[in-house]
Amino acid sequence: MDGIFHTNAVYHKQMIDVAKGHKIYVEQSGNPEGIPLLYLHGGPGAGLGKNYQWPFDPLKYRVIGIEQRGCGRSTPFGDTQHNTTALLLDDIEVVRKQLKIHSWVVFGGSWGSTLALLYAIASPSSVISLVLRGVFLARQEDFDWFLRPTGCAAQIYPEAYENFSAHVDDLSSSNKICQQFIELFNSDLPAQSFAALKSWYDWEGFISRLIPPQILSSDLGSDSHIKSLALLECHYLLNKCFIPENYILDNSSMLSDFPCHIVHGRYDMVCKVESAYALHKALPLSTLKIVNNAGHSMSEVGIANELTRIMNSMFEFGSQQ
Repeated sequence: MDGIFHTNAVYHKQMIDVAKGHKIYVEQSGNPEGIPLLYLHGGPGAGLGKNYQWPFDPLKYRVIGIEQRGCGRSTPFGDTQHNTTALLLDDIEVVRKQLKIHSWVVFGGSWGSTLALLYAIASPSSVISLVLRGVFLARQEDFDWFLRPTGCAAQIYPEAYENFSAHVDDLSSSNKICQQFIELFNSDLPAQSFAALKSWYDWEGFISRLIPPQILSSDLGSDSHIKSLALLECHYLLNKCFIPENYILDNSSMLSDFPCHIVHGRYDMVCKVESAYALHKALPLSTLKIVNNAGHSMSEVGIANELTRIMNSMFEFGSQQ
């Protein structure tokens, strides 16, 4: 093992051609000879954040981070054409095969947890174990929780929801809310389009932490990040994430053969804790930690500590837990 690069600094970057004219940005960090670990970011459209590798021991893991279609450094940027869940799952397999990885740990938070679960259902032989944070099952009730005025997020944060919903006229369904936002995002008036993009981005940012931020998330985010997260997230929710209702729980038997570690904040306003509990009940080899002093964000102290504990305890004494 002498001379191997042991750090969470990125040691390899590449663009990988995938279907329908898209190219996926892929980077690797940690130990090139370590346990392969796929990191799936949230959103959709969030891209890879800064220092996302912090839960992973760089001596133990070979961390593969990909930026999903339409976001980050993947191209074409902000493109919703040929951007579906099925194609994202195909992209993951293209990356796995190109990197000559037989199987890997799959780590995902929020939308990343959805994608991790769907990938495990589609390609169970490629998964060693799952680590999930802020579970999102992509059911109608999950869309309503996040988008509707009767959803819990709006009920807990009515002032923030008022700012978010001021851009649209019809709040009668999550689908209609998304349709109106998509029209605004595609407006020929740049000021109108960007105001709507910021509103969507700030709504999620405001409700993502147990203690709401004092400044708007859009004041800290780049214009490109604001656009990709708002546009792609709305695109996927409008299309019900391109999966049938209750698809993940209905296919949970496909997830029964490998461990799944679930971490969820008790006061998560983006993804309700019931999703994590329902998933845990459906998976006999799963563990569930509900962090009582946390919301949705991966960086909240209780969630961060639990994720670090899980990643450090996995594969002790050469076992694959």
